[in-house]
Amino acid sequence: MKIANGVEALELTVNLMGRQTTIYPALFWDKDSVILVDAGFPSLEPQIKEAIEKTGVSFDRLTKVIITHQDIDHIGSLPEILACSQQKVEVLAHEVEKPYIQGDKPLIKADAAKRSKLFETLPEEQRKRLQAVFSNPPKAKVDRTIEDGEELPYCGGIIVIHTPGHTPGHICLYHKATKTLVTGDALTADDGLLSGPNPSATYDLDEANKSMKKLARLDIDNVICYHGGVFTNDVQKRILQLAL
Repeated sequence: MKIANGVEALELTVNLMGRQTTIYPALFWDKDSVILVDAGFPSLEPQIKEAIEKTGVSFDRLTKVIITHQDIDHIGSLPEILACSQQKVEVLAHEVEKPYIQGDKPLIKADAAKRSKLFETLPEEQRKRLQAVFSNPPKAKVDRTIEDGEELPYCGGIIVIHTPGHTPGHICLYHKATKTLVTGDALTADDGLLSGPNPSATYDLDEANKSMKKLARLDIDNVICYHGGVFTNDVQKRILQLAL
């Protein structure tokens, strides 16, 4: 879904544990840089590549991947994307998330995912495949860590906002030129309604709610939620309501 010239929400529909779900990685680009925000589930590299090409941008121009946080649906295809790229692609993430993305520490929600009620209802073969993924998750080197308030000098300026809660090192990204907020999982959208993070998937809900107050201080016209897509209806008003 196009937000503006050089800003797009990629739409990827996948089968997750027997259910269809759609995720929305963001893409920023200009004449010098092409930046993908988050890397989907494992084995999604072909779909991600196709979605990028549909925007009119060559996948071979990809220069950076920014990871909002460590969850498997955000890092899953990162190693494949890096491996198939024709040039060096730089990976950026918050320092707190770096050891999880690199595989130096186990993903903090892996055990909880394996204990979930939905997981228990899956056929045995599916459970074994998912257990294997959580036991040995995809990993990739983080080339550069980014911090709260840092402005990345690409594509008109992208500001990093540390929004801990969903995970300890979770970040959002604010694109200055279009007043677009990429929320990762700090916000979600469902049937046109912007909401806070999913409580059942959030590491520290109190901290996540505090982080929303940071977002309420921004001048936002567009929101890209990884789960829910693009939200443009009275964005500022809705975020203020959520931050109360």
